[in-house]
Amino acid sequence: MRIAVAALIAAFSALLFSAAAPVPAVDNARLMATEPADTLSAYHLFIDGRTPNAGLTPYALNTPLFSDYAEKSRWLYLPPGAHAEYTPTGPLELPIGAVLVKTFAFPKDFRKPDDNVKRIETRLLIHKASGWTALTYVWNENETEAVLKRAGMRVPVSFVDKDGTTRNINYEIPNVNQCKQCHSSNGEIEPIGPRARNLNGDYPYKDGTENQLAHWARLGLLMGAPDPTTVAKTARWDDLSAPLADRARAYLDVNCGFCHSQEGLASNSGLYLTLEESNPTARGIGKHPVAAGRGAGSLTVDIVPGHPEQSILLYRMQSTEPGIMMPQIGRTLSHAEGVALIRDYIASLKEQ
Repeated sequence: MRIAVAALIAAFSALLFSAAAPVPAVDNARLMATEPADTLSAYHLFIDGRTPNAGLTPYALNTPLFSDYAEKSRWLYLPPGAHAEYTPTGPLELPIGAVLVKTFAFPKDFRKPDDNVKRIETRLLIHKASGWTALTYVWNENETEAVLKRAGMRVPVSFVDKDGTTRNINYEIPNVNQCKQCHSSNGEIEPIGPRARNLNGDYPYKDGTENQLAHWARLGLLMGAPDPTTVAKTARWDDLSAPLADRARAYLDVNCGFCHSQEGLASNSGLYLTLEESNPTARGIGKHPVAAGRGAGSLTVDIVPGHPEQSILLYRMQSTEPGIMMPQIGRTLSHAEGVALIRDYIASLKEQ
């Protein structure tokens, strides 16, 4: 009896001790170290592998990049006392020590998106004194730990899409050089998504829905931001109440503009698909490619107004063949809904 009581007291004491044990703070020193950690848990960005630690703020983009239908969860980490600076164009100015955290996952059945969700990878973009560093951590089968993967890999993924069709893909996890390719601006790595106009939308925070820019400003995470109603706003590509051209240009901006800009790797193409580009020819309308090779098929113009079937841009979006498909990396599937949007957009254009 005494042994049983003693064991009970010991178990209760252990429970009290574990409940009172403090949660380790995000390890800023480990994030800033020259060599990356071998495991994601070493940074203490998450408390239990899923719950974000203090200092991580969730966010979403009005129009995100398509990645084989993967669901993405995003967080911004800022060191204590640090803040971002508002910029009217380009990504927000994020301080040294800032980390952009993005987890890619697939529900087993997209008709029940919150059930049986399997995490595949978590990517970090860390702002060090030397510049931005991109790292990828791949989750193990039991999702108890994510391990650094520099070389990239393919992971078999099976899911049921919204139409009830089972899809089996070899999901592509990028290597270090591919991360640099997408995030290149004038030869330097920089963030793509967190631009004021693409953050200018509501987010369902735990304490209520609020505009993201207003929320960040209220918490002191963002300085210099004007009233969100006066800030440009990237359209949601799937918001049918928004004008077709706005939705299509938002989609091209996010999915193509990181390369097809005057600062990106495809700057020599003369095809610029960012929202800031105002020249119709530079946006591809009536434009002949500088050099497309087999990627153009038998077509000769990037966008032929009123004729999506004659447009190189749509032809490459529909393809999944290396050397033809655009974007070249980041997907193995053609985005049916995105293709339909751009097809409708090109069909709506009038000849100049």
